[in-house]
Amino acid sequence: MGFLRPHAERIYALLRIMSGLMFMQHGLQKLFGLFGGVPAGAPAFVVYGAGGIEFLGGLLIALGLFTGLAAFIASGTMAVAFFLGHVVPNGGNLIPIANQGELAALYCFVFFYIAARGSGIWSVDAARRGTPRT
Repeated sequence: MGFLRPHAERIYALLRIMSGLMFMQHGLQKLFGLFGGVPAGAPAFVVYGAGGIEFLGGLLIALGLFTGLAAFIASGTMAVAFFLGHVVPNGGNLIPIANQGELAALYCFVFFYIAARGSGIWSVDAARRGTPRT
């Protein structure tokens, strides 16, 4: 079905913006205790390291500023989170539904795609290049 093909660029921009904003919320949760905060005793590298990448990376991805680099770092962070936070504690179980790592795996691949595709329309990167904002 190709009925959405004429809108592919706008749909991609919405994917990038919404993924970035949702990822940023995880950073706000870790860094500032919003949305329920982080469980007591969470390691500092999770709170400050991952939280910082989630907040700043999500913001940059949503704005479309340095999108490729921000998305690549976010993708790597989610790959590490998937393995250290879901696979290892579950005895090496790689199945996301069984180890509760669906969100980390999904973010990993969405951001990997965004890193490869770039910022697209409705982005600061496009405005800086002088690309039309259709």
